[in-house]
Amino acid sequence: MPRVRFAPSPTGYLHIGSARTFIFNWLYARHNQGTMILRIDDTDVERNTQTSLDSIYDGLKWLDLNWDEFYRQSERLDLHRRMAREILDKGLAYRDFSPMVAEIEEKSHEDGHWLFNPEMRGMSTEESDRKAAAGEPFVVRFKVPRESREAVEFTDLVYGEQSKATADIEDFALLRSNGMPTYHMASCADDADLTISHVIRGQDHLTNTFKHILIFEALGVKPPEFAHLPLLIAPDGAKLSKRKHGPVVSVTTYRDGGFLPHSYVNFLCLLGWSPKNDREVMSREELVAAFTLEGVNRPNATVNFTEEDPYDPKATWLNAEHLRALPIEELAAQLLPFARAAGFDASPEKMLAITPLIRERIRTLREVATTADFFFADELPPYDSNELIPQKGDARMALAVLEKATEVLKSAEFTHDGLDAALRAAATDMKVKTGQMYQPVRVAVCGRKVAPPLFETLIVLGRETCLHRMERAIEQLPAGEIS
Repeated sequence: MPRVRFAPSPTGYLHIGSARTFIFNWLYARHNQGTMILRIDDTDVERNTQTSLDSIYDGLKWLDLNWDEFYRQSERLDLHRRMAREILDKGLAYRDFSPMVAEIEEKSHEDGHWLFNPEMRGMSTEESDRKAAAGEPFVVRFKVPRESREAVEFTDLVYGEQSKATADIEDFALLRSNGMPTYHMASCADDADLTISHVIRGQDHLTNTFKHILIFEALGVKPPEFAHLPLLIAPDGAKLSKRKHGPVVSVTTYRDGGFLPHSYVNFLCLLGWSPKNDREVMSREELVAAFTLEGVNRPNATVNFTEEDPYDPKATWLNAEHLRALPIEELAAQLLPFARAAGFDASPEKMLAITPLIRERIRTLREVATTADFFFADELPPYDSNELIPQKGDARMALAVLEKATEVLKSAEFTHDGLDAALRAAATDMKVKTGQMYQPVRVAVCGRKVAPPLFETLIVLGRETCLHRMERAIEQLPAGEIS
């Protein structure tokens, strides 16, 4: 059975790319009846923050995806150091006592020049031991085998055959001068100890994999299978960045915007993965059944957003589809906290009555604030007199219609059929079309032309509120023509 892990560093809020990595690992584990591991990679003490850690937990909790095992790297430092020492004792690593070693311990080959310090790499074991015993600071570096090996190769489960010449890999650090493990050492040590079978992570880690394979081999451990995921990019083609793009790349932005967790999981799955049958709206169970690494695409995936709207249109559309699929009782319960956050005096009973009327009109839970506001208002804002007037009508007609409707509603039965019959009969008596009757009433009780079905709205608002609002509309509607 596969064992996979998600290993975030608590140095910022939960990035949507990290969330997608967690989701893909989770789906792979559940599809294959494997084990999902959450490991917090918190050895970078200077950059770790409790706020970031809380954000990771909050984001994962909201996604409503569980894990089977939990670890913190900071509690496993002895393991990391012991494994680094094993590599050193095998002669596959060496101590680097270079001057100002603290400044160069993370030095890489990015500039295309530095590979290693020949003096340090060629130092005898006896001399190295003597310097270490004397207390000279040093970094433990991996001794990349350039003479005996031409390349490091592996088959990526997404990107296929990969190879890198050992001549292009620097002698990377395993332990810093303060004895703390580097990312490479800690990650591989934990993966080896936890018997991780598949490492599923972002494509930006692909270049690290050559170094990691060398570490696994030095430990005498079979490397896990690797699957690197396409990156998420902004509309301008830039990599999604917390620093550049801000809250738009945070999972909690979608949570606070009123997205359902399972619709958001659905959305993230479609960024870089496809079930190969053009399906888009999928339940969690359907995602688990369909997910394979063969379905992961190689091209980077674009998250579409603008300065005015931080939400990807597909995410919004998917959320609306999932909202409409919820049972009314469940949707009402999801809407209730957003209604209360908007300042509405919303009871569970009233929210349950309103929900069927607005379900087709909302795309996110937060839109309850603008779609259902008139249900909770004590008084509506001043009316737009022009909206009270039926199409091709005039102010006198609107006034007459509202006066007639007010009289009718005082005694009408407040049921769908009762209201329908009463208002249709009133329209017939006045010799006006039903639309000319309904529009002034709708605007009077809702404050807008576009609103939920009229009769159901009247019932939820109740006779007293409806009559009060219609009387206010009559007072605000001037006689005579209105252009």
